[in-house]
Amino acid sequence: MTSRSPSRRGATAASATPPALDDITTGTTASTTATPDSAANPHRWKALGVLAAGLALIVIDGSIVAVSLPTIVSDLSLDLSDAQWVTTSYAVILSALLLISGRVGDRMGRRRLFLGGVALFVIASVLAALASGAATLIGARLLQGVGGALILPSTLSSVNATFRGRERAAAFGVWGAVMAGAAALGPLLGGWLTSSFSWPWIFLVNVPIGLMVLLGTVLWVGESRESESARRGRLDLVGAVLSALSFGVLVFAVIEATTLGWWTQKAALDLFGRTIDLPGSLSLVPVLLLVGALLLAAFVLWERRRATRGEEVLLDLSLFGLPAFSWGNLTAGTVAIGEFGLLFVLPLYLVNVRGLGTLHAGFVLAAMAGGALLSGMAARHLAAMIGAPRTVLVGLGLEVVGVVGLGLFLSTTTSIALIVVVLVLYGLGLGLASAQLTSTVLAPVPADQSGQGSAAQSTVRQLGTALGTAISGALLAAGLSSGVDTLTGGAARYGQALTDSAGSILPQLRAQGAGPAVLAPLDTVFSDGSRLAMLGAAGFLLLGLVGAVFVARAARRAESPSTS
Repeated sequence: MTSRSPSRRGATAASATPPALDDITTGTTASTTATPDSAANPHRWKALGVLAAGLALIVIDGSIVAVSLPTIVSDLSLDLSDAQWVTTSYAVILSALLLISGRVGDRMGRRRLFLGGVALFVIASVLAALASGAATLIGARLLQGVGGALILPSTLSSVNATFRGRERAAAFGVWGAVMAGAAALGPLLGGWLTSSFSWPWIFLVNVPIGLMVLLGTVLWVGESRESESARRGRLDLVGAVLSALSFGVLVFAVIEATTLGWWTQKAALDLFGRTIDLPGSLSLVPVLLLVGALLLAAFVLWERRRATRGEEVLLDLSLFGLPAFSWGNLTAGTVAIGEFGLLFVLPLYLVNVRGLGTLHAGFVLAAMAGGALLSGMAARHLAAMIGAPRTVLVGLGLEVVGVVGLGLFLSTTTSIALIVVVLVLYGLGLGLASAQLTSTVLAPVPADQSGQGSAAQSTVRQLGTALGTAISGALLAAGLSSGVDTLTGGAARYGQALTDSAGSILPQLRAQGAGPAVLAPLDTVFSDGSRLAMLGAAGFLLLGLVGAVFVARAARRAESPSTS
């Protein structure tokens, strides 16, 4: 006799068993549980298109800034820390709020939360376009992150609630392909908008798209929510605060380490007009890391305590007892660190060292998008032949090869054609891994916990995104600092400015007619720093590949029937 526990073994994949999911209607909220037939929503494929467009909106915004960042840095006179925050603030707030927003969506209705998120995202995009300095731009990016936190779990939960059986596998494939392709298309779109118009248009483009998504949601996306019987008291607000603070403090510490120093203080922290300065030349960074770790431990203990009492929890920690879910989230987090580390550093190298315009740099980075879109469409067919876990392994293997290639060969004279070829290879891996990792991780999660499962995975991804930018920025800064110390002659005068401006001083010096004696050493220092950051990204992708091996093993065990 075959026996499987849905809470521990995840014996049947989510795509194989029709779960008793929430209320699925055509644009209205019902109080009865929907039938497990996908035909419950006759507009489901149109709804998928709308949800995919909403997903693309927030994913593109996570990467569209990359190629425009050198222009923004120069226009608003940002330093390296500011540049990191422009990219990372969005991901920090997104990761901090995903868990609670996923639970709110389960209760209030996922379509309703999606509508609110898109509306807020559009408003924040207008504010970002109007920003005149680092503070206002970072503030608008934080608000965009709030909107994104309402959108992202709603899309995945809605797809999970709307589709069944083979249709669900196809829908997840579309969701994963959009996730990979949109992230890779962001730099190309950003380069075109910045070069053809100005950098504020990378945010203004969200307005018409967002309005169309709102209209499509009202017309075609059905409402779904958690059944009344599944609720256990009030929302876990204490857990929400603890998780948001822990994630925020940890990422803040990694980003500010470049400015404050990892152990010995390089500068005091200025926060809201107050200077925080520790005695004994100790940097604030290790203290912040300790505080973040303690807050994270407190969150875990709090969730366990509530679960033991049978109360509502923000994150059901028993999900991590599912090996595929646990290893899959570890893989997703480390892969995101590597992927977005590359997206932060490579555009700076292309624009500052190689002298490409934003549009040309966008075309180079579009090689990733081409590879990702091709492999994303083929991923489902490859998964049908060798299985989703093995498809993830193939994809991550290609990603590792691509980023290691950049880490080894990046220099002041590296052929742009070679970079394009390597990025195509990397993009092929990106499409394969992203399209199948999500379905693999969520397959063993029971349907009534799909909101928590998808929110947990999205949180891990976004936390990895934030840490990827922070860690790559820290590695780039370390490489620049080491290289600047070796500069001599006229180049030495610009060493500190090279670090402080995140390399944007290089195009300025070229425009002023600086000679090779000044530019060549500075270009070499920035290339070396970029190569160090690339190797760091490759290291995290390699960790993700190792994690994917354990995901594949866990998936095989879950598929093997146990006899009792």
